[in-house]
Amino acid sequence: MACNLSTGRDLPCFDSMGGLKAVYFADYGTLGAITFDITDTDTITTFAGTPEFFEFDLRGSSSTYTETITKDINNGTAFYAQSLSLTLQKLTKTMHKELKLLVYNSPHVIVKDYNDNYFVCGLYNGADVTGGTVVTGGAKGDLSGYTLTLTAEEAMPANFLAVDIPTTTATIAAAKETP
Repeated sequence: MACNLSTGRDLPCFDSMGGLKAVYFADYGTLGAITFDITDTDTITTFAGTPEFFEFDLRGSSSTYTETITKDINNGTAFYAQSLSLTLQKLTKTMHKELKLLVYNSPHVIVKDYNDNYFVCGLYNGADVTGGTVVTGGAKGDLSGYTLTLTAEEAMPANFLAVDIPTTTATIAAAKETP
C-alpha cells in the first residue's frame, strides 16, 4: 500500500502554547508556483508569484484555527476542512471597506501562531468568509469590533512554511491601519 506509516511520536515537551498572533491575507491566485522542501512535501519554501500580504495583528484568546479531517470510507474520499475564527477589535471606516473586500474575495491566508509557526489556509482553493458579525456590544466592556469565520477545504492539511515567507519572499503591504 502506498500510504504506509513512516514514523512514531514521543510525548512532546510542555513548551508550546495555543493562540494566534497574526494572519496575513493575499488575493486569491497571487501565490504562483509553490516550491516545497525537497525532503518534506508538507513544508513550503517559496512562492513564485507576487503576492501582497495584508497583515492583521491579533490579540487575546478569541481567534482560533481548527482543521477537521473528513474521510468517507464508502466513497474513498478525504479532505481537510480549515476554519479560522477571528476577532478584530474596534469598528473603523477603513475596516468596514476591507471587510467587504474579504467577503467578496477568496484569499489565501497565512496563519501565525504563538509558537511562531506559519502555515497556509486555503492554499489551492482560497478561503471564504462564511460568517461574522459587526458588533457594538451592550455593556462598556463588550466587544466593539468584528468577528469573522473563514473556511477552506483542501485535499491536504495546511502546509507549514519553512521560513517567515510573508517577510522574505513576498510583499507585506506597508499600508496598515492603526485603529
